[in-house]
Amino acid sequence: MKLWEASTGKCLYTWEFPTAVKRVAWSEDDKEILCVTEQRMGHQGAIRVFKVNREDPTQQDPEPHSEFNPIGSKATVAAFSYTNDIIITGHESGKVACFDVKSGEETNSNQRAHLEQVTDLQLSLDRTYFITSSKDRSAKLHETKTLKVLKNYMTDGPLNSAAIAPLRPYILVGGGQEAMNVTTTSARQGKFETRFWHKIFEEEVGRVKGHFGPINTIAVHPSGRQYASGGEDGFVRLHQFDDSYFKARPYGDLGEPDD
Repeated sequence: MKLWEASTGKCLYTWEFPTAVKRVAWSEDDKEILCVTEQRMGHQGAIRVFKVNREDPTQQDPEPHSEFNPIGSKATVAAFSYTNDIIITGHESGKVACFDVKSGEETNSNQRAHLEQVTDLQLSLDRTYFITSSKDRSAKLHETKTLKVLKNYMTDGPLNSAAIAPLRPYILVGGGQEAMNVTTTSARQGKFETRFWHKIFEEEVGRVKGHFGPINTIAVHPSGRQYASGGEDGFVRLHQFDDSYFKARPYGDLGEPDD
């Protein structure tokens, strides 16, 4: 796991682990980082939490201040809740759960949030709700406190990523068939499009093409003005929203800001 200086692209520090790192995430106050490591070669899958030395970013503690091993289904994704005391996890079985950082104990779970592996987990700006994507061809909106499923967005292909758009009531999802199962580079055949869903009404409202391989990750800028998508084709694409994106009201005025 590497810590980078965004303005220069300089690597400030590297943490080493015995197995692959599957996920990293910042706490809301940027004082802590978590990572999820793979279960392999006799090592259990683990979630580790590190305190970040912001005064001298090149000098970090190589040891986590908290480490625990979720029992049962392997954790695939994780993120801090609205406090740094709780971590939300998505699992290989489709489970979504909450863990206490200090004790490592599971405090809440939704065993059947998804029917297959959870592939992404991203929180809203205020962290009161979050979105998950899954190989079961769905993305779901959950309440952070209870893990209750609030909304369900069903697609016709496996999903690798889902994000919540600020400013407008949209959910962005992406995925596509595995590369070994794709027989054409057609975006339609491979379903390599970012799809926009209305967050409230659970209906698809648009698509953006661009990748010649499954979309692996989607990230929306905190300003809500643009998003990035990364694909199996090796490209990261930056998309700036046009003015029409902010002016369009496909389901009437729900009170969203115009600017």
